[in-house]
Amino acid sequence: AVAGDGGPAGAALVLRRRLRPLSFTILYVPKGPCLDAADAPSVERMLDALEALARRERALFVKIDPDLPLSCGLDEPVDSPPGVAFRDRLAARGWRFSADQIQFRNTVLLDLAPDEDALLAAMKQKTRYNIRLAARRGVTVRAGGPADFDLLAAMYAETAARDGFAIRPAAYYQDAWQTFADAGMGHLLLAEFDGRPLAAVFLVSDGERAIYMYGASTDEERQRMPNYLLQWEAIRWARAQGCTTYDFWGAPDTFDERDRLWGVWRFKAGFEGRVVRHLGAWDYAPRPLLYHLYAVLMPRYLDWLRARAPE
Repeated sequence: AVAGDGGPAGAALVLRRRLRPLSFTILYVPKGPCLDAADAPSVERMLDALEALARRERALFVKIDPDLPLSCGLDEPVDSPPGVAFRDRLAARGWRFSADQIQFRNTVLLDLAPDEDALLAAMKQKTRYNIRLAARRGVTVRAGGPADFDLLAAMYAETAARDGFAIRPAAYYQDAWQTFADAGMGHLLLAEFDGRPLAAVFLVSDGERAIYMYGASTDEERQRMPNYLLQWEAIRWARAQGCTTYDFWGAPDTFDERDRLWGVWRFKAGFEGRVVRHLGAWDYAPRPLLYHLYAVLMPRYLDWLRARAPE
């Protein structure tokens, strides 16, 4: 934590991994540091502290990932002055934009201030049609709970296999979902047809923001468009909780069909949220040569492991 005139002015949670058998570490600040980017003295104190920690912990690098917008908008992005100033300050101090991004750099935010009719009216016509189609075709949405977490884990694994992305063991997700549920921050919604589960979303409420953090679906009854109705009910739930923003949690790095998130983006774009581009992950390397070797050799090593992995 760094102190300001009236108390704490910023904080950073630093995760550490030791690179055994070497004596070096790597440090990561997920979605942080948390501070007022316009408070230049606090920013400098925080970066001083992180750089000193990196040297003290014999880190090859410390990676930060601030939840800080750099610009907003899709076709003609408008710069966010605090984000631009923070980026320029990092570059001036020798931090580097990281080739290894951990979080989604871009996301889509939906303003929940309008009433439900206005939100529906603002959506793309096809999205609005599919929401109503799902309801007409018998899709229902219910709230879930911890008893449904095994079902959610199985559905998430099916989604990963179908869409070709890697996931962690089921116990990891069970722990995350249960932790959020116990804290009163997690909420599960399930879309069903004839009593059979078709899709699910796990939402996390954080102050006035609701985050669509996990989504899963089966291959059954996809013509009934369950994901559209499910997402709409998630938005309605967020409004009912008093949230003012719905975070769709992820958008393409580049908005063209070659991006791995293009299919996901086409679905999210129909709800007519606002694209927000974040600062992304930046690294500070006390040992530039070792950092360079790690940055070059580690991707090659991972590619070699993937090549040896069974189909």
